[in-house]
Amino acid sequence: MAPIADFILAHVPLPTLPHYLTSYERGKTPLSTSNSVAAALASYLAIIFGVRHLMKSQPPIRPQFLFQLHNIVLSVGSGILLVLMVEEIVPIVWKHGIFYGICNHNSWTPRMEFYYMINYYIKYLELLDTIFLALKKKPLAFLHVFHHSATALLCYTQLNGRTSVSWVVITLNLTVHVLMYYYYYATAGGARIWWKKHLTTMQIVQFVIDLFAVYFGTYSYFVSTYIPDQLPVLGSCAGTEGAALFGCGLLTSYLGLFINFYIQTYKKPAKGKKPAVNGNAVANGSAKVNGVANGKAN
Repeated sequence: MAPIADFILAHVPLPTLPHYLTSYERGKTPLSTSNSVAAALASYLAIIFGVRHLMKSQPPIRPQFLFQLHNIVLSVGSGILLVLMVEEIVPIVWKHGIFYGICNHNSWTPRMEFYYMINYYIKYLELLDTIFLALKKKPLAFLHVFHHSATALLCYTQLNGRTSVSWVVITLNLTVHVLMYYYYYATAGGARIWWKKHLTTMQIVQFVIDLFAVYFGTYSYFVSTYIPDQLPVLGSCAGTEGAALFGCGLLTSYLGLFINFYIQTYKKPAKGKKPAVNGNAVANGSAKVNGVANGKAN
């Protein structure tokens, strides 16, 4: 049972949608082909660097209302999607166990597939983050640009690969996004948030758990498929080989990039500061960085 989803379906007048908009059909569902995804991400890069070039001779533009609206929509939307996914997957895990929930193809339910699609499309909405940065004439950090574009690609590959472990990565990511986008909304309005550093730590912990789950699933698949009698394994894991390997590689790179961001932001001495000469520890300040690491997993 999924009471919130059932309540919405029973009481909210929703439009009737074609099947390819509620179920993933490669080639029919929007942004479900390699060419369309490549075109969308290439357009994203062209737009942000084009805007940055145009803004060189212009004063910064700070559309505060639109920026706050964008962030509160993403924070609230992430929270709603998180609740819907949790209420769908928890009964499966409760009834069949965590291995079944992570690895069995039956965990890829029609509702979960629809939620994965919504999450995928949200990744394109999140690309507006970078446009706001360009309009404000803020630096376009590699972590930010790479993470935004690569995460949309990651979601695309996992939809194609039907990797049942996807919900682990996505629910953790949505949890972080509820807080992260609220942080951007609140600070844009002048609020002083004390837990910025802890949010970055939360992002790193998220990737550590992600990697444990996806490496476990990938190990289970490859051992069960190719060497079932040589290594201990609980069983196979649903999903294609390409999607599994791409997910492992990209999430590993995210962990490294976010750890580096944390060190550069919170551990390195602030620019211009000198180490103490009386034997005390070096000041643990950091150079000013606008916002938390604005990158997200799947």
